[in-house]
Amino acid sequence: MKIGILALQGSYYNHKHYFEQIGVETLLVKKPEQLDEIDGLIIPGGESTAIRRLIDRYHFMKDLKSFCSSKPVFGTCAGMILLAKENIGYPTHIGVLNVRLKRNAFGRQVHSFEETVHLKDIGDVEGIYIRAPYVEVAGDEVDVLGKHKDAIVAVKQNNILATSFHPELTEDYKIGKYFINLVDKYIKGE
Repeated sequence: MKIGILALQGSYYNHKHYFEQIGVETLLVKKPEQLDEIDGLIIPGGESTAIRRLIDRYHFMKDLKSFCSSKPVFGTCAGMILLAKENIGYPTHIGVLNVRLKRNAFGRQVHSFEETVHLKDIGDVEGIYIRAPYVEVAGDEVDVLGKHKDAIVAVKQNNILATSFHPELTEDYKIGKYFINLVDKYIKGE
């Protein structure tokens, strides 16, 4: 198994370290053709607008849409924004996750916080929220995995996992192992 991490901008080194701690081989994906070398993809947190510009500059969009429509993908924070079908007041990017999302929903950088969140099928995980989005509306096929108060902060839709928070900035590996299990099932054709 090899997990790719979209390495255009954002916390991709943190994700690399996080998944290596679980014992998974990773690849920093900087070219579209590298998507052919991986079994699952992480779209990291960072600046969604900057990541989108780099996706366009390096001609990633067509290949990303294809990959994210069929193989396991995990978007954290900005990754969730890039995957969302609708971003209130902002353009859609990859658009494969059937949610309506509110960007910077918990406030500015100074309002960043940490809080444990309970995730269905995973348990309690440590969540670090930095200018985080949340899901206002999830489509019928989207499984809501967790909420912060009443705000949806973790979802799964078939092959797509997305969180508002940054698990890669913690030493809590439960959600990473959950994603690896999704990738393993995909490889086995389950």
